[in-house]
Order: sequence, then structure tokens, then C-alpha cells
Amino acid sequence: MKMEELYSGKAKSIYKTDNPKQFIAEFRDSLTAFDGKKMSEAAKKGYYNAQISKKIFEMLEEEGIKTHYIDMVSDTEMLVDAVDIVLIEVIPRNIAAGSITRKYPIEEGTVFENPVMVLDFKSDEFGDPMLNEDIAVAMGIASYEEIEQIRSMALKINDILKNYLKEKGFLLPDFKLEFGRKDGEIVVADEISCDTCRFWDISTGESMDKDIFRFDKGDLSKTYEEVAKRIVPEIFE
Repeated sequence: MKMEELYSGKAKSIYKTDNPKQFIAEFRDSLTAFDGKKMSEAAKKGYYNAQISKKIFEMLEEEGIKTHYIDMVSDTEMLVDAVDIVLIEVIPRNIAAGSITRKYPIEEGTVFENPVMVLDFKSDEFGDPMLNEDIAVAMGIASYEEIEQIRSMALKINDILKNYLKEKGFLLPDFKLEFGRKDGEIVVADEISCDTCRFWDISTGESMDKDIFRFDKGDLSKTYEEVAKRIVPEIFE
């Protein structure tokens, strides 16, 4: 049973349930970019992201990757394990795009021979600065063993998603992962969707993700709908 709101983030709201070990994550239509400086709404955006995340979480579970996903309780509400979030955002990068091209002399579109794993401190207050293992351990965010496990899981997820999305007609330049602790075990948390991934059309190279909103490239709702048609065609039947 859905109870009081526990937390409201940029794109999702988290609610308590009558089971203290489970939460409900509601995917909203709200949009933010550039640390909240740009805000808007997009019709059915929460629905598409919820359904895409559901499909990807289920696929990862089949591949032996444990996630916080339990079930859907509505089209936009996901029942999840109440995990202790590790305050590290992990960004596997396969093709140079976004901030890495602004901070380093790397041209957009550069294909990395090996995935570049970026760790950021999950903190709006501090602007999500980049971390290394020593800083993360010094801050008490995670142990060296947990960071190694997170890195290993992220690399495996990256391989799985790249192959999966290629079949759907997408390149995966980069994406954001979050992890949590459940009974002392590291699991994938948050979401994996158009909001947290860069999807490029494999034929045209066009963005099919939140960059549409960030850089005013077109109709975000229609773009997310097209991504959903490729990943979760069953919701349109």
C-alpha cells in the first residue's frame, strides 16, 4: 500500500509502503537539466521511462545482475526494495559525449577502445564532483571492496546493454548507474531510461534521450515514444 512521500527528486518521487523493506518509485513527467537551471514537463515521459526501466531491470535480472526492482504497481509506479543508496554515480562511457568533451581535450564521437569508467559524488550541494576510490573511501561512502564490485557490475551491465541496444537500433555513448545496499549486498538501483542514458540512433547518429530537452533538439515526448516502441513494443499493442 502506498503511504506518505519520503522523497521527491528531479524526476521521481519515492513513497513508503506498509512494508518497511519496500518503497514505491513514481516516475513523473517533470524534466530538469543543468543542475535544475532548466525545467519543464513532457507528456507521458514518466510512463515511457518507467516502462523502459522495467524492461531493462528484468533483462538484467535474467543476466544475473541483481537490482532493486520488484514489480510494477501501475504504469508509472515501480515497487522496489528499500536499499541504502551508495552516494556514487557511475558513468560508463563508450563514445565521447557531454561533459567529458568539455572538461578534457577529447572530441565528441571519439570511440573509446575500452570503456571509460567515471565515478561522481552524488551530491547536488557539491555539484556532483568526480571521485576516485581513495576519496570515496576517505569520505566513508564505500569500501574498496564495494567500489571494485560496483565497477565490475557496471562493466558487465555496459556490455549487456550495448549488445541489447544495438539490436534495437541504438548506440550507447554513455549512461548513469546508481547502486544500493540490500542486506549487505550491492544491487542496481534508481532507473535506466532515456533520462539516464545517451541513446544515439545507429543509422543517423541523432540523439534519442534527454539531450533533446537539454539542447532544444525537438519534441522530447515523441522521441521517448520512439525509444519505447523499440524497447517495449508490447505497451503499444
